[in-house]
Amino acid sequence: MTIKNLEKKARAYALKNAIAYDGVARAGSVISALFNEGLKPDEVKKYSKKINEIILEVNNLSSEEQKKEFENLEKIVHEREGREGLPELPNAKKGKVIMRFAPSASGPFHVGHALTASLSYLFVKEYGGKFYLRIEDTNPENIYPKAYELIKKDSNWLFDGIAKVLIQSDRMKLYYEYAEKLIKKDSAYVCTCTSEKFKEFVDKKINCPCRKFSIKENLERWKKMLDKDKSSFGEGEAVLRFKSKNSMQDKNPAMRDFPLARINLTKHVRQGNKYRVWPLMNLAVAVDDMDLKMTHIIRAKDHRDNAERQKKMYEALGIGKKFPWTGFLGRIHFKDMELSTTQMRKGIEEKKYSGWDDLKLPTLASLKKQGYKPSAFWKLAERIGLSENDKVMDRKEFFTLLDDFNK
Repeated sequence: MTIKNLEKKARAYALKNAIAYDGVARAGSVISALFNEGLKPDEVKKYSKKINEIILEVNNLSSEEQKKEFENLEKIVHEREGREGLPELPNAKKGKVIMRFAPSASGPFHVGHALTASLSYLFVKEYGGKFYLRIEDTNPENIYPKAYELIKKDSNWLFDGIAKVLIQSDRMKLYYEYAEKLIKKDSAYVCTCTSEKFKEFVDKKINCPCRKFSIKENLERWKKMLDKDKSSFGEGEAVLRFKSKNSMQDKNPAMRDFPLARINLTKHVRQGNKYRVWPLMNLAVAVDDMDLKMTHIIRAKDHRDNAERQKKMYEALGIGKKFPWTGFLGRIHFKDMELSTTQMRKGIEEKKYSGWDDLKLPTLASLKKQGYKPSAFWKLAERIGLSENDKVMDRKEFFTLLDDFNK
């Protein structure tokens, strides 16, 4: 959209909005209307000053002046017909779309979670199928005990109660089964090298000596990781790694015999000391996606390497053709809005905030309390769409858009 065309469209929509609302046009409504004309969310900052100047000029006109000028511009204004619609989901079959959203157990949902998760939810709602909320809690060191219930509560509100909730730490035996399958396929091995030594192998593109062990020996070493007797490996002494032909020579260092599971003796909030070997993210995610038969996945673009790692596991198990279609999203960088649940929790503990629903926090609990509806997030997520472009937005810009969709 050229600046000249944008100015003309913005003036037309500002006039229309002002006439509908007692002579006063609202920025959120005008910007939202411009989205229908091709304005992209990441262009809002670039053009917001000019749009606000136009709105101010229109609001300073008398009611009669507004109506008279609008008569000349009415033809270029389109009627807004609710949501624009989702983009087409590749390879989607009606009633058979299976998707998921997988937050960590570090705190409740915030606006960033809501926008990412809403897209997957809307696709399942549109095509029909299953939607899973999977709480990732296989890192015993990074769990907020209250997160389980907070996330479930947020999920019921945002996803209209249709998401089936799963908790990864309740599925440990499944991860162990798949780890053993990979070992038996000669696609995983137990490595006892120090992290420093292994990094040398990665940098030099040479095989780790632990790679040479047979399947039988690796199964024994895996058992030695799992067992709790005195002869077992200790914390930090062994790691289960993925293994594929020539992977240590892969041009992408992230693909070189990446880790799948480790020993962590930290007491787990939910499971206590029941388990000593914990799957790392790539193993747990791949196993869950296989087991739940995911068809489509939407994830942040900084997980592109992880998606490739998980695809390699599918291939190693002979089901590479079933790897889910994956769409990647760019990051929305909020300049003046804290989205770290760790920092929010610290603020709550220090009495800076009254709780997770404090009006100063960008959590769903807070926004629900302020009168926002789930549909506001659905519409905004739909408007942003499946874009890999990063966006920069400040708090005011974000809430201007959200307010308009909350009408």
